[in-house]
Amino acid sequence: MKRVLLALALVLAAPAAAQIPVAPAIGDPAAAANAFYAVYGPQVGKGGGVPDAGARLRYSAVLSPRLNQQLSDAAAAQRRLTAKVKNAVPPMLEGDIFSSLFEGATAWKVGACQSDGATARCPVALSYSPPPPPGRPPVKPANWNDTVVLTNGPQGWKVDDVIYDAGFAFGNTGRLSAMLRMVVAANP
Repeated sequence: MKRVLLALALVLAAPAAAQIPVAPAIGDPAAAANAFYAVYGPQVGKGGGVPDAGARLRYSAVLSPRLNQQLSDAAAAQRRLTAKVKNAVPPMLEGDIFSSLFEGATAWKVGACQSDGATARCPVALSYSPPPPPGRPPVKPANWNDTVVLTNGPQGWKVDDVIYDAGFAFGNTGRLSAMLRMVVAANP
């Protein structure tokens, strides 16, 4: 009994930032994709590239263990590169890595997901509306589609990858997982 009370006291005394957020198990891939975007939305515009430790903690509850590990590995590889070149080069990944557009998305709508029970693909209509320049009319938003890939595990559906479908001349192409593997391979 004393051990249980001591453990409970330690958990309650731990700083909130040290506690890992726990998301409820989500039985619907579209709901899981929307849960991901609920975490993603407030992160847009707060720096790009591989998320820092604090942002990875916020994302951890909505991402698959595989994608969480890939983000962690890519962050470690980026730190190795930065140390090796004494901060003389920019990060390997800049801008938003969770969408095709460098600036990220300010609005999204998850479409009908296709699932085989173990994996699901959800098309997502995304949009970026930059703030209007002072004294000028609003700028036309950029609109595109990407695909979110989810896996179904013991904790429910989790985002496992992003397929960049926009085809922008200067945007992300391919898959998020491939970009992260590239960062790790380039900085062993």
